[in-house]
Amino acid sequence: MEINFDDFAKVDIRVGTVIRAEPFPEARKPALKVWVDFGPHIGERKTSAQITAYYTPESIVGQQVACVVNFPAKQIGKFMSEVLILGLPDADGEVVLIQPTHAVPNGGKLF
Repeated sequence: MEINFDDFAKVDIRVGTVIRAEPFPEARKPALKVWVDFGPHIGERKTSAQITAYYTPESIVGQQVACVVNFPAKQIGKFMSEVLILGLPDADGEVVLIQPTHAVPNGGKLF
């Protein structure tokens, strides 16, 4: 299915820096609770992410990640997920995060 640029522009993908992460043992599938700083215009948002194959709470803090910031919040157990961290599956189906190759300002919009 093809989309036009206006359809793509509706998806607000921003970069932010992970400022906190912790295990999410209550999740049905292995996951982390992750807090991301998107800068002064968007602020801090949190999410649940099934990224435990390659990322630990300690290893992800300080990393920049790409996220969809304009989905509605979603309740996951007792945790409210406010953004979607973007990744791609490796050959085994494990999530590899989409990240900038150089540091960029938090809140920068993908275009």
